[in-house]
Amino acid sequence: MTTIEVDKAGDVAVLKLAHGKANAMDTELCRELVARLEEAELGGAKGVVLTGRDGMFSAGVDLKRVAAGRAGYLREFLPALSDAFLAVFGFPGPVVAAVTGHAIAGGAVLAAACDRRILNERQGRFGVTELLVGVPFPLVALEILRCAYGTERLPGLTFLGETYAGREALSRGLVDELAAPAEVLPRAIETATRLASVPSDAFRHTKAQIHRPFDERIGEQRAGDDAHVERVWSAPSSLAAIEEYVRTTLGG
Repeated sequence: MTTIEVDKAGDVAVLKLAHGKANAMDTELCRELVARLEEAELGGAKGVVLTGRDGMFSAGVDLKRVAAGRAGYLREFLPALSDAFLAVFGFPGPVVAAVTGHAIAGGAVLAAACDRRILNERQGRFGVTELLVGVPFPLVALEILRCAYGTERLPGLTFLGETYAGREALSRGLVDELAAPAEVLPRAIETATRLASVPSDAFRHTKAQIHRPFDERIGEQRAGDDAHVERVWSAPSSLAAIEEYVRTTLGG
């Protein structure tokens, strides 16, 4: 099943998440995102725009799938989730998020993995809410958030789990600019095209240097942290909290 629609705008590959109403992240979406980014790079795309449907970028992890699949599902899903974040974060050319609507939890991390973020000024909230569900962030997600927003801001972003719309998201530096609903995608393509006009070797090296301390921490610590995060997510108390969140908040 196709979960990502692919288009081109000149030298820019446009990847549109098209996976149910909420673009919830499951194993299939994560694996396809990795594959589509690899194809874009091999196909010569100099930049990427990552976008969603009107009013919804991504609501984050598909917690209904987690509640149904429990520990067995988490064993395959959590590594796939981190791999998807890393595929966006590590794409050598510019990646711009056209945040067409809500970007919540894993959806916000996905946007943070991009080099620039353009948010729908009229519809959509942005924030990282995993701790409200009762589960921790994987290391890859935290390092991507640290790269995008800085260490000093991580506690406020993660502990409180608040979401912000429009001008407040912009004033807090969560996104780089706002655009009218019809202009979010065109503006993202314009930005990606402009960044892709920088000589590719220079851009690639600069991006790698910016990412280096975060990539190094991920390389050194991911294996141990991933194992711990899987244990916490799979614990009976965590699964009970997820099931309660699905029942009371998601209506599942």
